[in-house]
Amino acid sequence: MDLPVDEWKSYVLQKWALLPKSIQVTICTAETLSDIFLHSSLLLQPEDEMFLKRLSRGYSVAKDPSAPLFYREEGNKKFQEKDYMGATVLYSKGVSHSRPNTEDIALCYANRSAALFHLGQYETCLKDISRAQMHGYPERLQPKMMLRKAECLVTLGRLQEASQIISDLESNFTAKQTPAAPQFQTLQSTLCRLKMKAQEKENLTETFPAALTHAFEDMNLREENEQISSASPSVSLCTDPLKGRCLIATKDILPGELLVKEDAFVSVLNPGEMPPLHYGLESKRNTRVANGDLYCHRCLKHTLAMVPCDGCSYAKYCSQECMQQAWDLYHSIECSLGGLLLTLGVFCHISLRSTLLARFEDVGKVIRKLCGEISNKDLSLPESKNLVQTLSYDLGEESEKNGKTMEPPIPGCDINGKYINNYNAVLHLLPHTKNHSPEHKFLCALSVSALCKQLEAANLQTLPSQESSQPKAAVVPAMCQELHIWGVAMLRHMLQLQCNAQAITTIQQTGSEENIVTDSRQVRLATGLFPVVSLLNHSCSPNTSVSFLSTVATIRASQQIGKGQEILHCYGPHENRMGVAERQQKLRSQYFFDCNCLACQKEKPRAAAGPPWEAFCCNSCGELMQGGDVLSCGHASCTESASRDHLVSRLQDLQQQVGTARKLLRNGKLERAIQLLLGCQHDAERFLSAEHSVVGEIEDGLARAYATLGDWQKSATHLQKSLRVVEVRHGPSSVEMGHELFKLAQVFFNGFAIPEALNTIQKAEKVLLVHYGPWNDEIQELQKMKSCLLDLPPIPVGPPV
Repeated sequence: MDLPVDEWKSYVLQKWALLPKSIQVTICTAETLSDIFLHSSLLLQPEDEMFLKRLSRGYSVAKDPSAPLFYREEGNKKFQEKDYMGATVLYSKGVSHSRPNTEDIALCYANRSAALFHLGQYETCLKDISRAQMHGYPERLQPKMMLRKAECLVTLGRLQEASQIISDLESNFTAKQTPAAPQFQTLQSTLCRLKMKAQEKENLTETFPAALTHAFEDMNLREENEQISSASPSVSLCTDPLKGRCLIATKDILPGELLVKEDAFVSVLNPGEMPPLHYGLESKRNTRVANGDLYCHRCLKHTLAMVPCDGCSYAKYCSQECMQQAWDLYHSIECSLGGLLLTLGVFCHISLRSTLLARFEDVGKVIRKLCGEISNKDLSLPESKNLVQTLSYDLGEESEKNGKTMEPPIPGCDINGKYINNYNAVLHLLPHTKNHSPEHKFLCALSVSALCKQLEAANLQTLPSQESSQPKAAVVPAMCQELHIWGVAMLRHMLQLQCNAQAITTIQQTGSEENIVTDSRQVRLATGLFPVVSLLNHSCSPNTSVSFLSTVATIRASQQIGKGQEILHCYGPHENRMGVAERQQKLRSQYFFDCNCLACQKEKPRAAAGPPWEAFCCNSCGELMQGGDVLSCGHASCTESASRDHLVSRLQDLQQQVGTARKLLRNGKLERAIQLLLGCQHDAERFLSAEHSVVGEIEDGLARAYATLGDWQKSATHLQKSLRVVEVRHGPSSVEMGHELFKLAQVFFNGFAIPEALNTIQKAEKVLLVHYGPWNDEIQELQKMKSCLLDLPPIPVGPPV
């Protein structure tokens, strides 16, 4: 997903292995990115391009003229089953393959409007009705759709508009003298019903936009840092001889305080699991729901009513406005490259998009910086004066004007010493060129070279010279004399991303929407570059928490931070998730440093038993088992032993049974699911630790099953056991713990266990507020539950017996 598809990786690595040793040495010892790119691009042969072209055809994003009918029919099946959400997604797939101003796209929009109506998405339904009409919805089908429009308007309190539509329909039938008396009667009765409905309802609007607005308001920094854009005045930017750039607290910071609110300089939606390679049209006709079907490809907003690109079937947006902005900024160039970009991976896509976005800054300065990068050594040390001087904005000229010598600013800062979220800051993120393996650098360089060849073939408009005053919006990278410059820039970005890419995540609800107890999971939605967030150094026990809303990242203090302390972020390996040896290895291999944080200094390597959420226990006495291939009981007086392979095999069988139980739960076969899970619970107690992750899954499944049956007491009992596993695995103040506490609060609330519910709500709020601030959906729901519980009359007590 991040790197190119396996077929291309294998092909390039084989090509590398077959290169003469002298050429390998030349690339390995190259001191600049320019040399690496030049030598690699010269090795790109026509047969390599043909192989890549064949691979790209397997991920084609061209519109399939026969697909709209297929998806419309599949959507109709879901609609008949009353699976309106599934129908909506399938109609959207039909829309994405339709050409503009055709009956296909009009019918898909109209059908989607019907599904949205049943989902209660009335405003969005109206937009789809307008889209269907704009693309030429057939006149013969108009009455039914217009009646749907009238009902939406009534529900939204717009009775006058609804009445006008019904009146127009009646007049239309009368003028045509259509013998359709039953239809007139239906229209009249519907109008009467709608009028009565309007009198009973207040004006209603969909709540998502308001909630989103409040969320962004809460995310606003009360005051912006004068030194760092998108940061609060509570932090300052410093340099350290060993760590490089870092953020330091300028005052005592409380848990939950907002420290950084930054919109991504660039982001690309992750395509998810790539489908198997097929070269026929059937490869496009899958009914699987991916992130690209639910989230805008530009702003990442969740939407059920996608607006597709007119030129390809892949890019989809939440609105016409978002589609136009994406087209103007980058998609006009990316559109024809869709299959190639999917083949080359997200990192290559981000690298291209970063250079395309650079067009909208001062192009002359960008070119000078890139030329400086090519003509100077690509040193990776943050304190390198070479790097600062060659990539800074005209420092020499500015110094002479002021008549004094200026110290070079911190890398990435402008001439005023301010660190801004722009291309200059992105360009200064370290590529760690010398740390990457020769094979990886060759893969990236050859992939970028192939992309540049495609851009060159597309006859893109020439980039203006450094002195040009041409308007920014008309500027695109030149693929002639500047091809080498932009290729080096993209190679630099591709290497930067291994250490600087940020996974943009979101919380998705799992299971049916009818579930009384919410089950959710964190999913990776996109990959982005955040120059300010990248300033934070790593700790395995961080003092901050990151969350996302659309393309905006927010960093909040997760604990009290004293004045002068460093603001620290976790790059993934957390002390609550893996042992010190595993963390060190992961950080060394991906980020090229040996972690020396406090957690790593204090933590001793875990015993051979492993972490509790992966440990086996003794069948005789319950103590943890330790050892290698043969595990022995840790209790001194117990002689029990077992083969690790045997226990792993038992674990795999148990996991398979738990998976079967989950399917039964999803299909509503609760009694069978409970019996199977209770059997799993009994088996797990005989060889797994009480904090094992599979034990948590079993208890969570039982909790959901009993909640569905309305047995809140049993549900709470099992959920509390699951909660203990989450606490051990992720920590008491983790975001995972917050989500589990939210579920437990729902169970207590529905079971009218008032003291327990209020206590759990308070705990959940305390955790979630630190991570998300007050406008998180779950926090809003917790506050509603608390308000409802506090407003309840006291439970009457009967007379003494």
